[in-house]
Amino acid sequence: MLRLRFLLPGLLLLGSTWSLAETGAEGWLRYAPIGDARVIERYHTLPGSVLSLNDSPIVRSAASELVRGIDGMLGRKLEVETALPDKSAFVLGTVTELQTHFPHWNPGVELRPEGYAITSIHKHGHIYWLIAGADARGVLYGTFRLLEMIGEEKDLSSLSVSESPSAPVRWVNQWDNLNGTIERGYAGRSIFFDNDGVGVDLTRAGEYARLLASVGINGIAINNVNADLKMLTPEMIAQVARIADVMRPWGVRLAVSVDLSSPKVVGGLDTFDPLDPRVIAWWQKKVDEVYAKIPDLGGFVVKADSEGRAGPLQYGRTPVDAANVLARALRPHGGVLLYRAFVYNHHLDWRDLKADRARAAYDIFHPLDGKFDDNVIVQIKHGPIDFQVREPVSPLFAGLHHTNEAIELQVTQEYTGQQRHLVFLVPMWKEALDFDLRAENRHTPVKEIVEGKAFDRPLGGFAGVSNVGLDTNWLAHPMAMANLYGFGRLAWNPDTSPREIADDWTRLTFGNNPTVVSTIDDMLLSSWKTYERYTGPLGLGTLTDILRSHYGPGIESAERNGWGQWIRADHEGVGMDRTVATGTGYIEQYPSEVARIFESLSTSPDTLLLFMHHVPYTYKLRSGETVIQHIYDSHYEGAVDAAKQVTEWQRLKGLIDDERYEKVLALVEYQAGHAVVWRDAVNNWFYKMSGIADNKDRVEHDPSRIEAENMQLSGYTPIDVTPWETASDGKAIACEDPSGCTAIVVLNQAAGTYDIAIQYFDFRHGVSTYDVYRNDQLLKEWRADNVLPGDQMSGDTSTRITLHGISLKPGDVLRIEGHPDGGEPAPLDYVEISASSNTMAEADSHK
Repeated sequence: MLRLRFLLPGLLLLGSTWSLAETGAEGWLRYAPIGDARVIERYHTLPGSVLSLNDSPIVRSAASELVRGIDGMLGRKLEVETALPDKSAFVLGTVTELQTHFPHWNPGVELRPEGYAITSIHKHGHIYWLIAGADARGVLYGTFRLLEMIGEEKDLSSLSVSESPSAPVRWVNQWDNLNGTIERGYAGRSIFFDNDGVGVDLTRAGEYARLLASVGINGIAINNVNADLKMLTPEMIAQVARIADVMRPWGVRLAVSVDLSSPKVVGGLDTFDPLDPRVIAWWQKKVDEVYAKIPDLGGFVVKADSEGRAGPLQYGRTPVDAANVLARALRPHGGVLLYRAFVYNHHLDWRDLKADRARAAYDIFHPLDGKFDDNVIVQIKHGPIDFQVREPVSPLFAGLHHTNEAIELQVTQEYTGQQRHLVFLVPMWKEALDFDLRAENRHTPVKEIVEGKAFDRPLGGFAGVSNVGLDTNWLAHPMAMANLYGFGRLAWNPDTSPREIADDWTRLTFGNNPTVVSTIDDMLLSSWKTYERYTGPLGLGTLTDILRSHYGPGIESAERNGWGQWIRADHEGVGMDRTVATGTGYIEQYPSEVARIFESLSTSPDTLLLFMHHVPYTYKLRSGETVIQHIYDSHYEGAVDAAKQVTEWQRLKGLIDDERYEKVLALVEYQAGHAVVWRDAVNNWFYKMSGIADNKDRVEHDPSRIEAENMQLSGYTPIDVTPWETASDGKAIACEDPSGCTAIVVLNQAAGTYDIAIQYFDFRHGVSTYDVYRNDQLLKEWRADNVLPGDQMSGDTSTRITLHGISLKPGDVLRIEGHPDGGEPAPLDYVEISASSNTMAEADSHK
């Protein structure tokens, strides 16, 4: 598809190039040419000029964006006017400014700050399209909304739209480090920092601000919540001001994460006790210094007394003591403080059956309700643990009636596939936002609590941990951008449905072809539950390796340590008993109506059963299935559903650009293979723990599988894999011979066409190479060059390659040659041979 990229006033330099490929760099702001002449005709009455009544940088960005979008989609250059023309025109400005030219017009509703109205009016025989904002940001957001509607080819003939955002705080948090790395970042290095300072080229930072503004995000904390103490040095503040400069034209206010020990470590005091007058004075002076360089700073984000971070607890003080000191320093400048409620003891005694990490946030913050200053917002993770594939809503949302609250959602997929797996998180977030906590025995859904409506609070909102990086397409997986887009849409209006968000994103990102739209919508909307099925169903948590990567399966890692993500699995049963009657008492933190539901096995939802209760493996769910059989079945169903994503995506070949098609295809094929790793690891672990067989005789019984250690080996050595469940039969083979090793097996398959899957391990470092032969004919050669998290054989690095449509007959010899490199010993796990089912795969050229 031909795309023209050009320079406009107020925009960053993008260069002038023509390209037939799409990299994903434009995100959902592609402004792709509309190719259907009938659709273009629909917009023929749109004006040919634009007038801005406001000269602020934000409104200049809006006008430039309108020119850019109309030209890109409709191929029409808007003429920029300096006064109201005697012809049809787009007119941009605040409501007050527009009423000076159109005194009889009003938006019809009261626009809250940052809200907008779009309409057309007739005057002197001309049609003027008004994009009115309650303020400059509102003008920008309205402009993006109009362009979005054109990009989705919607009818504008009777357009009259007015919207206001749900809450004043709609921020993203970046966990970027000053050295350029990103904690829990899966898409390359930081767009802000490098070499312990702000990067020289901030083009990407400006482009990111534009993307954020297009979905109504108005703030960004640019550095890791595990804050580097250098952030508040004068030198760094001056550098960070450059980032604020490139974000300001898009209405995105900068914020920074700060470390509470700064007065001592940076300021040279002998304490950082928040109640010490010297510490209070230091924060006031430091905040003044920051605002002198960044006058529109949004405020600070704080993580304290958690996972080794310094905090007020060291002096016997509370989060209120620390938060209010910073908030009072910020208040004269209009700044806010987001204080994270992610505070817990990670040295819990796992032998104590009353210990419960899930209780921590409520136990610490509920007694402090009403004591925080009005410009403090307590930032609460949507669940009480840590961004698991499914958690209940945190009871703390209902426990703070007199405190501003924000919900923290994680766009970066830390526990949900790390942007190697397709997992559209909007349905999960929507369930949390819609959950009715029944505070005060009335309707109090989470969304209304964080909006400030439920308890009549002045501030509140949304914080999304986004962690985009320097990867061209921002989040590594082209489909992962749907989560960033979806976060912005929900933050603007949490009543928006996941299907509407998915549909809008798909149309803007991949076009309006009905097959493309329906296919991608369905893939997105089913992906979260697919991932849940092959990782951790029934409220078990993600069952990942919590001690290291948070990526591949590592069931045992959750148990017998201080981190408190226990599942309490033993030979008899599984699940955390969090009841009031016999367990940790966590359930009593919910309002009484909700607590009664969770307390009883007869009413507690099966989706959260093992989060709330410890039950025998033979306990029957509402479906009639036992817990253990559900675990087995769920993981097989999830792996099947992951494989279906491949064939669904293959329907789109030729309907979208080749570059993004091939990128997504490779990722969903990888995900389908990794879902099998998850399936086998979890099922085998629970089979060994419970001793109860799968009633469908699948677990540990796979007649299509040939274990690598049972093949005829030359140079290869069998080894035990840790954790054992992440390799078939707990073993694999490794090659230490630099000249290479071979593994051979004589096949006895009936004559026919087969798919051959080769399961191997691909370390982050080293690029082993492999060749596979049928008899003496080379079938495939490949390089183990995927970037996976780890340098050992485990569920993190286990992957596969599949050869489709290979003809085999009894007596054929399959030979795999592995060549190690850079510490990666060309490891192999198993070979799996199954009847060929991929009708779109390439034919075997050796038939």
